[in-house]
Formats: sequence, structure tokens, C-alpha cells
Amino acid sequence: MFIGRTKELNELKAELLTNKKSAVLVYGKRRIGKSTLIKEAAKSFEGVIVNHLCVKSSFEGNLDLLTKSIMISLELPEIKFSNIFDLFSFVDKQNKKILIILDEYQYLKESLKEGEVDSYMQGVIDSISDNIKIILCGSYIAVMKELLKESNPLFGRFTKIIRLEEFDYYDSSLFYPKLPNREKIRFYAVFGGSPYVLSNLNYEKSLEENIMELLIEQNSLLRTHIENVMLTEIKKTYDVRILEIIGNGKKKYGEILNLLGMKDSGLLDKQLKELLNMETITKTFPINKPDDKKKQFYEIKDNLMRFYFSYIFSNDSIIYRFGSSSFFSSKIKSTLNTFISYRFEGIAIQYFIRLARNGLLGDVEDFGSYWYDDKQTSSNGQFDCVLKNKEGYDFYEAKFYQKPMTRSECEKEEKQVRSLSGMNCNKVGFICSSGFDFKDKKYDLVDDKKLYRK
Repeated sequence: MFIGRTKELNELKAELLTNKKSAVLVYGKRRIGKSTLIKEAAKSFEGVIVNHLCVKSSFEGNLDLLTKSIMISLELPEIKFSNIFDLFSFVDKQNKKILIILDEYQYLKESLKEGEVDSYMQGVIDSISDNIKIILCGSYIAVMKELLKESNPLFGRFTKIIRLEEFDYYDSSLFYPKLPNREKIRFYAVFGGSPYVLSNLNYEKSLEENIMELLIEQNSLLRTHIENVMLTEIKKTYDVRILEIIGNGKKKYGEILNLLGMKDSGLLDKQLKELLNMETITKTFPINKPDDKKKQFYEIKDNLMRFYFSYIFSNDSIIYRFGSSSFFSSKIKSTLNTFISYRFEGIAIQYFIRLARNGLLGDVEDFGSYWYDDKQTSSNGQFDCVLKNKEGYDFYEAKFYQKPMTRSECEKEEKQVRSLSGMNCNKVGFICSSGFDFKDKKYDLVDDKKLYRK
């Protein structure tokens, strides 16, 4: 069953239904649902579909395999072509509507020197007729992003570019609609929004059981996925201790540098930039101090990877000696709620992002974190969920509670916010996983039902 991706699916279908040639780029991390999206959209295509997977081989090897895929789809005997232009010229002369999907394009791209294959594809796209549609699909983010640079031969050739990201908390919940809202939050906080991961969880079992059976054991399904798929690009070039240091929190550049024991030679800066480009980490900064580099923080982007580096990475020997159940009890159980609480703050931001995309945030200009430095009280810190508008800032406190939040708790939180000088606080709101034991128009109250409302 196809889940989510309504916007992307409609966009891709529209491209495939046009009477003009199309060159589409679909990219995103591995096992994020790219091939599934293309397969679903291709159901609407009335013509011959060539679904080809590029491989780690020479260019000649890839050309032979692509030729074979095309001939099989056209139900023709295999023919040998000396170059890719002759192959696509032959395809063009068939006078048929043909969709050619080049999955894992990065392998074909890397089979020759930099830019050469992209230049060939530019020539192919420029020469094909309106009957031909081409989709380039790839998983190595950094490699695929090169196609979007102005210096790349394929720049400006794509009629549609679709970048797939993980599902947010709401779309992830479509995989487990029958779970109570609190459990939906807990599952998303640990396992994130990868369709591959979500489709392999057992929702008949508890979150804790899924963690022990699928994530802790050395050869378990999701741990193998992290170590052999998600970290494939990173392990080759980058110091994975960066991710261990960041873990479940946020770290400044200087903190990472010190904990690595490195000199500021520029190497860490280079690695962080590459990890940002690969969308492994993200850099956050307060909306009230966007240009203050001292207030910039680095975070791991994916919830599952956060969990792995917070608890499992470098603990092989302990897990082997004690087993997954004992390891969970001694190393994870007591802090799991704290881990989820941090991720609930991210869910709060995602909630407002969804509202903004649906045009329901009114005059809100931005949202994110807010840094305060109150000289009167000699205190500083950060609020993680703040909306900026013309009148000032709306401050929201996100609470992952087992019980409803009380009026007195809300009033206490509001007093703390308003006691800080120079905040320009417009209003205070609350987001609580277990709702509230009162109703009051004074506050904007967001409970779990609102979070998961369509």
C-alpha cells in the first residue's frame, strides 16, 4: 500500500501525463521511498516503461545492461550499441511513448571522470523527442546535488526536481494509525520517518520490544540498516565521532572541536559542511540571532541515527556480554523518556510547519528557536519553539507528559517567560502530549488530538 507523498506523487504524475518530453530528477537518502514513488506514479503512464538499476561497474558495463533493459521492455532482440547516443537514437525511432527510469544514477555518473556522464545525459535529453521521458533517481545526496549546480552540464535540463525527505511525525503515523497518540509520538521519536524503517517495525509489540529486537542486537535488521546503509558514505571519509558527540543534543562548533581533541585547522569545518550537504546533520540558529555564529548549533537530522549514536555506537562489547534485554534495562530504560522529550520539541516545530504549508499560520514570518541573554537575572538560554510575527514572538512550551498539563503549570511557565527582559513576548502557548485539564482562551493549547488532526 502506498502511503503519503501526495504532493510529490501528483507532481510526478503530471510530468508523466504531459505531451512534452520530460527529464525528472528524484533524489533523497537511501530507502527513503524514491523507487516506490516512481513506481506508483508510473502506473499512470500509458506506454513502455524501462525501469533500470545502474550498478557499480564501468561505463561500458552499464551501457550494456541499460541496452538489455530497454530491449527487454521493447520486446526486441538484444542489439549492441557503441555509445549512449546511438542507443537513445534507436529508442527515439521506435515512435512509442517510452519512460526510462535510471535508478541509482550516481553509479553511472561515477563510472567516468567528473562531469563526463552528465555531459552525455545532457546531449541525450536535448536530442530526444516528446515521446520520451527520462527519470534520473539517486541516493547519494552529495553526488546528486552536483546535478543542480550551474557548472554541471545537466543544470537547467530538468523539467521537474523532486527531493524526498523523511516523513514528518504526522505522515509517519500513517504507518501505525491504530496506536494511541502517545505511542505514535514515542515510535516517531526513536525510529524517525524512513518508510523502510517504518514498514519493518512490529506494531503489535511495544516500543521497547522493537528497540531490543530490531536495533540493539549486532545483526538486527535496523542496526544493520544504519551501519551498512545510512552510514556507508560517512564512514569512508568522515570522523563518525562527530555524530557520537552530537548524539541526542545540540553542540556548538567549539564544543565538537574540544571533545574531538582537534586543533582548529579547518578540517572539522570542512567535515561539518560535507555532513550538512549530505543532510546527515543540520545547523540551527535562533530566529532572533540568525547571524550570530556563537549561537549556531549542530544536530543529527534523523531520529533513528540520533538514537543509535546516543546509545548503541561504541557499545558492541557491552551489548555482546550482557545481551539486548539487560543492555536496554541498564543503559536505555531510565533515560528513554528524556530522549523522547527532546524529540517532542522537534514534533512541535513540525506541527507549525504543517500549519504554515496549509496557509493556517496567518501573519507568522518565521519559526524556530529563540536565544535570550537576560542581564538583569544574569541568565541565558534557548526556547526551542517560537513563532515570529509583526507584533513580536509567540513562545510555546512543548511538554511530553504522561498526565494532562495543569493551569498552574502553564501559569508558572508563562511567568518565567515574561520575567525575562527584552523578550518582546506577544503570547505564550503550550503543546502537551497528554492534553490539559482546563480550557482557557488566554493560552493557545495544543493537545495530542490537535497534533494528529488531519
